Amino acid sequence: MKRISCLLSLLLPFITFGADPIRLATFRADATPPLGSALCNGGVKPASEIVQPLHAIGLVLVVPDQKPIVLCAVDWTGIGNDSNKQWRTALAKAADTTPDRVAVHTLHQHDAPGCDFTAVRLLADYGLDELFSNSKHCRKVIADTAKALTKSMRNLQPVTHAGFGRAKVEKFASNRRLLGPDGKVQHVRFSKCGNPEVRALAEGVIDPYVRLVSFWNGDKPLAVLSYYATHPQSYYGRGGVNPDTVGIARETRAKAIPGAMHIHFNGAGGNVAAGKYNDGSPKNRAILANRLAVGMEAAWKATRKTALKARDIKWRVKPVILPLRDMYQDISKMEAILKDPRAGTSNRIRAARDIAWTRRVKAKDPIELTCLRLGKESILHFPGELFVEYQLAAQKIRPKDFVAMAAYGDYAPGYIGDAISYTQGGYETGRVSRVAPEVEGVLMPALRELLK
Repeated sequence: MKRISCLLSLLLPFITFGADPIRLATFRADATPPLGSALCNGGVKPASEIVQPLHAIGLVLVVPDQKPIVLCAVDWTGIGNDSNKQWRTALAKAADTTPDRVAVHTLHQHDAPGCDFTAVRLLADYGLDELFSNSKHCRKVIADTAKALTKSMRNLQPVTHAGFGRAKVEKFASNRRLLGPDGKVQHVRFSKCGNPEVRALAEGVIDPYVRLVSFWNGDKPLAVLSYYATHPQSYYGRGGVNPDTVGIARETRAKAIPGAMHIHFNGAGGNVAAGKYNDGSPKNRAILANRLAVGMEAAWKATRKTALKARDIKWRVKPVILPLRDMYQDISKMEAILKDPRAGTSNRIRAARDIAWTRRVKAKDPIELTCLRLGKESILHFPGELFVEYQLAAQKIRPKDFVAMAAYGDYAPGYIGDAISYTQGGYETGRVSRVAPEVEGVLMPALRELLK
């Protein structure tokens, strides 16, 4: 009798009593660009060596009586406009689902490619497209990732539990925008900061926690998803392709949990970077990566598992039109820059990206915000270089529940600040954000609706 009880306890997680189980598969594809490819949207030296390969990593969740859900994170700078749509469409086809049930995000490394087919078409008329993005390679990676997803569907495994954990990451993230007594940005502390006096200033507003979501088949972990809000750069711009701090931390933790795919997502870190703790020395890449890996390990140890049923899983979609910044209303000015060889390559590339976004907003072509609900716990998927204030606001909406956020989805809008940040100056909202201050009035109601 005792032997039968032991056997039942081992088999119980796999017994579905006639119900179809939740199933999951993971996939991984190489996303490393060929040498000579443009990196960081043409903003840094092209690829001259491969320090460490890049990847597209994801999972597909198959839930009874629902279309499959696909989550994918790519070691690239950004995927925007038609590129983001084509990524999601290709993965949706591979998983037999719809594009609005696919989330594709980047980790925003700078020694990595960017991808925006809308801007590429504009730049191609002037022979500038390859200086911005190796679009042929981008299409290959999309196809390869879709093939990897299709192949993974042959190896779907039952999911019985989900796990949730969080822990602080020490001495990595710091706010980039340091305000003076007048409430304006006095110092900008980017991913690296050579001024010891500025590095000595306070961390500022950040979310110090790395969050982990895991999917299990009984006692066997199948996939681990991590979320941390910061720019990932240590040093960059020298042509050495690599996934930087977050990629190193991800691979470190993947080795520690063999058999489970580790997928990392960048949180709302548009105004957060390592500048307080990074003077730009190459040695700091490994140091920062280790600090994140230590935080991931602590979050793993703090993970609490809960049984997961099909009825617990919901996918919510909220299409939004983000408001256009005043300076981008007159499209003729941007078109003049794009056409003018004397304007300089970087300015012309920037103009093409601005035109692509402006036309999209004027056409009322929305961005889809999404939320994966696992019981009371939530994973949000948002666009652009989102400010950390939105991530903190999401936590306040559901203070007793687990809320993770992936930003850097559709990269087209660029920096997305909260309303007050547009009065403070600084690089992000003072100069380059493509959305208006009213964006907070669009995103906050959407946040509440997705999390209700």
